[in-house]
Amino acid sequence: MIMFQEATEGAEVAASISEEKTLSVIDLIVNGGTGSIIIIMILFVLLFVAMYIYFERIFAIKAASKIDKNFMDQIRDHVMNGKLEAAKLLCAQTDSPVARLTEKGVARIGKPLDDINTAIENAGTLEVYKLEKNVSVLATVAGAAPMIGFLGTVIGMILAFHEMASSGGQAEMGSLASGIYTAMTTTVAGLVVGIIAYIGYNHLVVRTDKVVHQMEANAVQFLDLLNEPI
Repeated sequence: MIMFQEATEGAEVAASISEEKTLSVIDLIVNGGTGSIIIIMILFVLLFVAMYIYFERIFAIKAASKIDKNFMDQIRDHVMNGKLEAAKLLCAQTDSPVARLTEKGVARIGKPLDDINTAIENAGTLEVYKLEKNVSVLATVAGAAPMIGFLGTVIGMILAFHEMASSGGQAEMGSLASGIYTAMTTTVAGLVVGIIAYIGYNHLVVRTDKVVHQMEANAVQFLDLLNEPI
C-alpha cells in the first residue's frame, strides 16, 4: 500500500513538472512583454506580406509560362503564307509574354531586322518587369525580418541588464524573464520570417529565369523565321 502511494505521488510530481515545462507559442509571445509583442506583430505582418507576394507571383509566373507547343509553328505558317493579320490575331488571342513579343515582331515585318529585334527586346524588358513585380519587396522582407528580430534581442537584453542594474546586481532570474523572453522570441521569429521570405524569393527568381529563357528562345526562333528564304 505504501509503495502504491509513493508511486502515485511520484507520478503526480512528474506530471506537474511536465506541465510546468510545457509552454505554448502564445505564452512565449505574451510573456515577452510589450516590446516582444510589438516586434512579433510587425514580423507577422511581414510574413503575411511575403506569403501574399510569393503566391501571387507564383501563379502569375505559372500562367505566363503556359503556351501552346504549336504556337510558333502556326505563326511560321501564317508568316510564310503572308497572312500577317491572322498571325496578329493568334498573338492577341494568346495571353502570354511570348505571344506579346511575337506580336511586336509581326507588326514590324517589312522593316529592317535591327528594328524588329529592338522592338522585341523593348517588349521583352516590359514583360520581365511585369514578371518581377513586387519580387524586390520579398527580398527586402528576407533581409529586414532578421534585423528586426535582432533589434528585439538588443531591446530584451537592455531590459534584462537594466533590471540587474536597478537591483544592484541582486536581481533574481524570475525578474529577468521578461527581457530574456523578448530577446529569444524576437530572434527566432525574425529568423523564421527571413528564411521563409528568402526561400520564396529565390524560388521566384528561378521560375522567372525559366520564363525569360523561354521568351528569348522564341524570339530567336521568330527572327530565324524572318531570315528563312521564301
